[in-house]
Amino acid sequence: MMHEHFMKMALGEAEQAFAEDEVPVGAVIVHEDRVIASAHNQREQLRDPTAHAEMIAITQAADSLGSWRLEGCTLYVTLEPCPMCAGAILQARIAAVVYGATDLKAGAVRTLYQLLEDSRLNHRCLVVAGILSGPCGEILSRFFQRQRLLGKK
Repeated sequence: MMHEHFMKMALGEAEQAFAEDEVPVGAVIVHEDRVIASAHNQREQLRDPTAHAEMIAITQAADSLGSWRLEGCTLYVTLEPCPMCAGAILQARIAAVVYGATDLKAGAVRTLYQLLEDSRLNHRCLVVAGILSGPCGEILSRFFQRQRLLGKK
């Protein structure tokens, strides 16, 4: 139930991204049962290829805790993180990642790569996959259907 509660918050962020014509991915970071960061994709708005929901949330969380070490934090994200975001998650020492939909094209947690659980790296994360995967995948499908109808992507 706790995972679903925080994933619903991340879905709220994804809905905000959808409304802003951004790929609808949302992220929330929790520390000691308290949300310390929430973000959504802003690549178009910021014209920044690194402005993924996870990256923005990690920056917010580090500011909130006053440290780049996000030990004891859990990241909730609606889509499986890409290699860039997985790398940032490892660098931030995030303890756990909970995601909704799998990413068949860029998933770096379980689908294409398993970066967060790779024993060759100096940090590993607990991973929980598939929380609210239906709604998390549906908002992405809806977004890309709309983009195709509008001839945008």
